[in-house]
Amino acid sequence: MNPLRATVQDYLRIRRSLGFKLEWDGRMLEQFIAFLEQEGATRITTELALRWAKLPRDVHPYHWRKRLGVVRLFARYVATIDPQTEIPSKDLLPATRRRLPPYIYSPAEIAALMRAARGLSPRSRAATIETLIGLMAATGLRLGEALRLDRADIDVDHEVLRVRGKHNKERELPLHATTIAALRGYVEQRDRYWPEAETDALFLSRLGVRLTVAATHDVFPHVIRAAGLEGRGHRARPRPHDLRHAFAVSTLLDWHHAGIEIDRQLQLLSTYLGHRDPSNTYWYLQATPELLALVASRLDGIEGERS
Repeated sequence: MNPLRATVQDYLRIRRSLGFKLEWDGRMLEQFIAFLEQEGATRITTELALRWAKLPRDVHPYHWRKRLGVVRLFARYVATIDPQTEIPSKDLLPATRRRLPPYIYSPAEIAALMRAARGLSPRSRAATIETLIGLMAATGLRLGEALRLDRADIDVDHEVLRVRGKHNKERELPLHATTIAALRGYVEQRDRYWPEAETDALFLSRLGVRLTVAATHDVFPHVIRAAGLEGRGHRARPRPHDLRHAFAVSTLLDWHHAGIEIDRQLQLLSTYLGHRDPSNTYWYLQATPELLALVASRLDGIEGERS
């Protein structure tokens, strides 16, 4: 057996103990080790890593870069055990991620989505999906963050929501009184529909267990269709995650219209959204024509000052 197989398990165990899930990385490394075994290799070399990374044919070059990146991180770990391990350079397979523009729901479209969710059956599902959509639109939560919420995460007295984000990072979000009222109303319905639920999860499926990402994605196309939003945007249909994008963009536009300097507030929005890298928040400045025009005018002002 290739000794690297055991090393992969040690590597994944250590990184997962630090909070990384590494589901995709684990699958990729299993495939890479199988490739090395097929080649009769017991050490990682740059040549082998490149050949494996480019095995998929009809994919975007960024996918090759991602595959090579998984091997590079693993190779760094292996090099501490076997100094003859080659670590692929970062400048190999240069490519950038092709990021489709988000769909920015208007307030009227969000209201239409919630009305459409209200028409789902049974009524327990309708209440859950309507509240989930409203909460994501009002807070910019990721879908996974919203589904990880427990009842105890809602602090009604202080109007705060406790959120468990990526990599087990926690943050507290202040909520508007109307959002707190909507959540309180949903909790009452939740307890009425599932009086003997064995989970503390806030959002429940029809079976009375925590609602999953897969189940949400299954029902969301029906809501999109009922709201008349099928085929909007650059994808087949807008996604739940676009509610987060809509929240970020509307926040930036509200600041701009109120005369607030966006640059000074972006770090606040970044923290609220749970972004580790502020560049992910700056990306929203190119999300709509109005924000692009804002950036362009700001750059014109800078150039005017220099001239």
